[in-house]
Amino acid sequence: MISFKAAFGRRDFFLLTLDALRYDVAEQTLAAGRAPHLAKLLDGQLERRHTPSTFTYPAHQSFFAGFFPTPTTPGPHTRSIALRFPGAQSLSVDTLVLDGACIVTALQQAGYRTICVGGTNFFNPRSALGTVLPKPFDEAHWSHEMGVTSPHASRLQFALAAERLAAVPSTQRAFVFVNASATHPPTRIFVKGAVQESVATQIAALSELDRHLPVLLDGFRARGGAVGIVCSDHGTCFGEDGWLGHRVAHESVWNVPYAEVEVR
Repeated sequence: MISFKAAFGRRDFFLLTLDALRYDVAEQTLAAGRAPHLAKLLDGQLERRHTPSTFTYPAHQSFFAGFFPTPTTPGPHTRSIALRFPGAQSLSVDTLVLDGACIVTALQQAGYRTICVGGTNFFNPRSALGTVLPKPFDEAHWSHEMGVTSPHASRLQFALAAERLAAVPSTQRAFVFVNASATHPPTRIFVKGAVQESVATQIAALSELDRHLPVLLDGFRARGGAVGIVCSDHGTCFGEDGWLGHRVAHESVWNVPYAEVEVR
């Protein structure tokens, strides 16, 4: 079992959000052996959880406030990481309780170098809205080539994250956040001839992301390893019950993959 409390100040931390990835798609991709690096990282720990919101912006606001996807069974459920605030009830002696306006600033105040590698346009600084989520980080990076319409996004995102991680002094801990864009529509760009989004195209997107994942993991290994969270911020609909996309209250949107992992 991962203990963020025990690792605090001693290990690098990371948050990898596989944007718009449905739980059933993650499960099928792993079962088919099409994401071997992710499977090894997860080590059988993948859970189906409920996201706190239905699209990227509010879901990440919740994550940065310490509210990650919630177990699907009746609670109460204690959280692994949380911010201190009056009335908080989902804490235990094992919870890493941080002081700050968000997890990013709390880790920053604790001496961590905070690095954001954005993917969707909610991390695109060309709009005022796109500056909100990245603002607390020491450094934030985004480009069209790392965005949702780029078939090269995973390679570029993980390479940049590893590069920036390598620039952090060995005496300092780092918190790396990657909003992986490949699994966000349009995933049809990963299947030749595909004209619409589907389970098959998102599987292909996750498989492509997996090919480049070792670059990021090796970056952490070079610094002695890390602990982190791998999850989706929300799912998306491919025509179920007539629904397409997300920002709707459908089970394909609410059910997301979640795992607490360790890179050794």
